[in-house]
Amino acid sequence: MKIKNLVIATSLIFSVSTFAQKDELKTAEKALKSGNPAEAKTALTQAESLIANADDSQKAQFYFLKGNTYFDLAKKKVDEDKNLEEAVKAFNMLLETERKSGKSKYSSQAQTSLNEVKRELTNSAIADSNSKKFKESALKLYQVYQLDKKDSIMLYYAASTAINAQDFDLALDYYNKLKEINYSGKGINYSAKSKLSDKDETFNSKKERDDAVRIGTHTDPKVEEVPSKRGEIYKNISLIYIQKNDVPSAKKAIVDARKTNPEDVSLIVSEADLYLKTNDFDTYKKLITEVIAKNPKDADLFYNLAVISSQSKDDNAKAEAEKNYIKAIEIDPKYKNAYINLAILKLSGEKELVDQMNKLGTSPADNKKYDVLKAKREALYKSALPYLEKADELFAGDKDIKSTLLNVYNALDMTEKYKALKARN
Repeated sequence: MKIKNLVIATSLIFSVSTFAQKDELKTAEKALKSGNPAEAKTALTQAESLIANADDSQKAQFYFLKGNTYFDLAKKKVDEDKNLEEAVKAFNMLLETERKSGKSKYSSQAQTSLNEVKRELTNSAIADSNSKKFKESALKLYQVYQLDKKDSIMLYYAASTAINAQDFDLALDYYNKLKEINYSGKGINYSAKSKLSDKDETFNSKKERDDAVRIGTHTDPKVEEVPSKRGEIYKNISLIYIQKNDVPSAKKAIVDARKTNPEDVSLIVSEADLYLKTNDFDTYKKLITEVIAKNPKDADLFYNLAVISSQSKDDNAKAEAEKNYIKAIEIDPKYKNAYINLAILKLSGEKELVDQMNKLGTSPADNKKYDVLKAKREALYKSALPYLEKADELFAGDKDIKSTLLNVYNALDMTEKYKALKARN
């Protein structure tokens, strides 16, 4: 008889618990509908300790109400970051509960709410970034990625923002996750100018963009190819390892990347940059030459090769540097630094000539030597002059170019040109 009474008593406890759960859920639902998420939160907190023993339908209802409660609190700017996080957890628990039970009463509505949470998190992350709160922004962007892992660009943004936060461990974690999924980011952007904002807006597809143009809300449709970001990702992984004084890991990251993506030119450039950072100039030149063979119209590659050659002590280094600067200029006739560096390269022997001239005496023999050295010095100036004048023509506001050109005009006794340039604002 005692055992029977115990069973009856236990049944009564479960019945009371069930009624309590239902009452609290009804109270929370009513509070939400009346726009009072704080009251809904109180009711749900009271029901939470009982929910473990509830059936799947009640659990799903609880998580649905909880997600919406915390989301409403976040939208009212009440402890926004924490409440958005709690909303995400609740909606995910709901989706998991209904997935296991095979029912989907709330899943569609929850997914819609999650998409809205995603927009709120993204906007909040952008606001944090604009306020220089980069770590907070990175964590939110990563949270957005976790909501929809097909949206892997959010993981890329999270990693980049973590770099801005100078949190290199966090950035390395995110970059390694990008590496694991072999993220590229390569694609095509479809954009058009909004008549409302007069700014370009990007669309999810060509059809969506074309529809907007067709109905007249947008004009000036554009197609933009987005290059692969793998090179940048592996380069940043390497740079972080270098900062950690772990050069072997940096080199391994690049080698692994190239094995996975052997045709990705950006990865060869990243490997070359790594060897440049570690002052292995020979390997750098070898790799950049390999890139040039695949991409012979990249002025930056020739410019970088010229810079490295100009720092070398090889007998033919100066000639090689000059050849590559000229090639960079041929590809990009407005390459400012190539003109300047080529002029500097031409003038590189000036100090040695001046030192020799200053050591001479006043004997007839020394005077003859002086004249020879002076002629060589003038020849240096004349060889540099066309590049300085072209740079000045293209970038008339550059004070450094103007100053160097004035010195050359003065040394060559080009008085009229000197006065004209001096008088120019």
